[in-house]
Amino acid sequence: MDMHPGDDMLMSRGKDNSMKMHMSLYWGKDAIVLFSGWPKHSVGHYILAILLVFFLAMIAEVISNKPNIKRGTNPIIGGFTQATLYVFRISFLYLVMLAVMSFNLGIFIAAVAGHTLGFFFAKSRALVLANREQGSSIAQKV
Repeated sequence: MDMHPGDDMLMSRGKDNSMKMHMSLYWGKDAIVLFSGWPKHSVGHYILAILLVFFLAMIAEVISNKPNIKRGTNPIIGGFTQATLYVFRISFLYLVMLAVMSFNLGIFIAAVAGHTLGFFFAKSRALVLANREQGSSIAQKV
């Protein structure tokens, strides 16, 4: 099959049942996101896919910036907690990456916006905690 830059790749599953995969960025509800046949050319399912990717990206970013485990924590429990968070973080990041590989601009924008908002929430929380610790250390010195 001859492919030219910008052409779409057609993966055939038979004469009547073919699936079109885009090889360049495109805009539209006719996307295949994570599962074959989803969002099924439906605007509602497409919006659901966008929201799913947005929240996966946001949660992955919040988990990525979670503070370290407190001193005095049992090493086994602390390691298990960190490993569990890592499994979820990596799983969410891979799902977001696979969704973005649909080359759909709506999905791409949702992933970037989710990562951005998640980063904002995580860093805002870290700043609040740092200010609280600084305020308590100043109060102890006085």
